[in-house]
Amino acid sequence: MEKAKQITIIGAGLSGLMTAYLLKKAGLTVRILEASGRIGGRVHTQEGKLGTPLELGATWFSDQHVRLTALVAGLGLAKFPQFSEGVSFLQTARSFEPAQQIHVPATNRPSYRIAGGTQALIEALIAAVGIETVVLHCPVTQVVATADGLTAYSSNGKSFLSDAIVTCLPPQLVASKIVFIPALPASIREILPTVQTWMAGSVKFTIEYKAHFWRDRQLSGMLYSHAGTVVEMYDHTNYDGDRFGFTGFLNADTRTYTQEIRRAHVLRQLQEAFGNDVLDAVAYYDKVWDDEYVLSDNPAIKQPHQNNGHPCFQQAYMDGRLFFSGSETSPLYGGYMEGAVIAAERTVDRIVKGRTSLCH
Repeated sequence: MEKAKQITIIGAGLSGLMTAYLLKKAGLTVRILEASGRIGGRVHTQEGKLGTPLELGATWFSDQHVRLTALVAGLGLAKFPQFSEGVSFLQTARSFEPAQQIHVPATNRPSYRIAGGTQALIEALIAAVGIETVVLHCPVTQVVATADGLTAYSSNGKSFLSDAIVTCLPPQLVASKIVFIPALPASIREILPTVQTWMAGSVKFTIEYKAHFWRDRQLSGMLYSHAGTVVEMYDHTNYDGDRFGFTGFLNADTRTYTQEIRRAHVLRQLQEAFGNDVLDAVAYYDKVWDDEYVLSDNPAIKQPHQNNGHPCFQQAYMDGRLFFSGSETSPLYGGYMEGAVIAAERTVDRIVKGRTSLCH
């Protein structure tokens, strides 16, 4: 049995790290258990061959995401607007038609990216929390209430006794991966498998280049398609303007293809709009968001996002010692990075207010 810790957090994504960050600031001790071998969850920045920060996961936010914006600034990180100047392309459902040139009007609500990639946010939180607080390759399969608190058991034989546990996994994964003893109330057991995990099933891609040839031709780098492998794509030049690429989403049906086949389809489609320059790609990466850390079993999803922020997630369970956090549990901006921050703040507020009863 590991030495008892005050708070155990399940999941080292943005919500889990934000929860740990706030709990530590409140003077509590934390430990984070992560099933995979990577920190960041649905934030995943791939470093290109030329050092370009290429996003395969969460990327954009806006001014209306006030808590995330404040967090980025508070951690000393910089934000910058998504480039959108110039001519964009639209490919209609009529595959025989050439790509149409369109102008996307400027907006007073731009989307932003984080300098250095979204992973810079994860790294800043880890630096504040301490990498030693994270246990990787530690999938929790059972949470058991005892007279001493809550014990989390992992599939690798480890156990962790805590005064409280915060699960920051997507609710659908909690339902399929973790057994609670005693069982949770039927009201939340019925909701958990019905909550869609944002990005689950998505296929995101990035391409790295030595130069932004499209900007030299007054092109925005944006493409929208109703017919091709690429559904939408954006300029992915970095904050300093010296690393270049594209990022975007592929048709979900391409998840059954190999990465090599997806790459070939992507370059062929982009060649039709941007010309032969796209064939000089330095690197291509993509990620299908359907692995065991995002999706499991057969989710009972009847309507997308219908139970994000459900009232059952705003309560504590197992004698006030089990809390549900994570982006999908937020009543505002569920599924977004902003939702992850809001959920963490709400959860920590409840824990800190009940600190006397948790610490013995």
